[in-house]
Amino acid sequence: MRKGTRAMTDIRGDAAADPRRRPTIHDVARLAGVSTSTVSRVLDPRVPPSRSPAAARVRSAADSLGYTPHSIAASLRRQGTETIGVLVPRLTDTVMAITYEEVARACQARGYFAMVATTGDRPESERAAADSLLRRRVDGLVLSTARTGDPFLAELRERGTPHTLVLRTDGHSPSSLGDDELGGYLAARHLLDLGHRDVACVAGPAHTSSAAGRRAGYLRALAERGITPRPEWVIGSEFSMEAGEEAARALLDGDARPTAVFAVNDNTAVGVMSTALRRGLDVPGDLSIVGYNDIPLADRLPLPLTTMRVPFRDIAADAVDLLLSPPGEGEESVRVRPPTLIPRASTAPPRGPAD
Repeated sequence: MRKGTRAMTDIRGDAAADPRRRPTIHDVARLAGVSTSTVSRVLDPRVPPSRSPAAARVRSAADSLGYTPHSIAASLRRQGTETIGVLVPRLTDTVMAITYEEVARACQARGYFAMVATTGDRPESERAAADSLLRRRVDGLVLSTARTGDPFLAELRERGTPHTLVLRTDGHSPSSLGDDELGGYLAARHLLDLGHRDVACVAGPAHTSSAAGRRAGYLRALAERGITPRPEWVIGSEFSMEAGEEAARALLDGDARPTAVFAVNDNTAVGVMSTALRRGLDVPGDLSIVGYNDIPLADRLPLPLTTMRVPFRDIAADAVDLLLSPPGEGEESVRVRPPTLIPRASTAPPRGPAD
């Protein structure tokens, strides 16, 4: 093997040794045999394309390594666009649609335009959407797509890409969210205060900090009353009506049936309620249900839903403020807003034997 070929293979090997490691501008420069400034200039879409041999090597190296140029913080400072990229899992989810609208409102108040991209809550789509927005030179990102242990957020921090997380957090990036643990605690305590002891939880997806916090609050409230829930009564799910229906079937078909359910999302709670009513159960007489978020549908249902109200406007405004006015060293980079319990007709004391 020729020496040059071996060197190119070694560089590719360095970039591919860890599949989670994304190739950098330095990898491209080494493979092409040029400086990083040359790589930056050749791959900058604002610069007319060069036909030089060096430029051809840079493009070939970038393609070979799978490198995509990013608008890092330095380039953002050089040429701001007064545009913020917003990543949400999907806009068919009412919570995410509300979040985007409130982020857009907060951006507009600061003289910025919000551009949205959806990811389907898939990590590979999140990367692609973020890269696409950064290539359009947005001034920063607001992400409602954070997943526990997601290496992509660490990459954004390492690259110096301005970003904040909203509704979810990874515990490291600047974040604006509701106090999910407190909300889960208050929701479960409401059911306990009504006299329920057999309280199940439709706990949401494990990869989101919001669901994990609400589940932890639910467990804390039960533990304070000396109650350990049956393992089969704590059910992981997606944030959807269909997931709520599936979870309700599992709960209602079990050997023992709970008298109350805390669903960590309103859509999921609606799915639980739908299944219970179709089976002829009385809500709240046979089954009390609490949701989370207080979406507009919650108080417009034929049986209005007890839920936890999340201050979306305040959370979105905090997220934009953290992005555009980053906290200094030693300043708090996570802002948390408390939720509020909204009791409605879907909860009541459990029926006694004579009821």
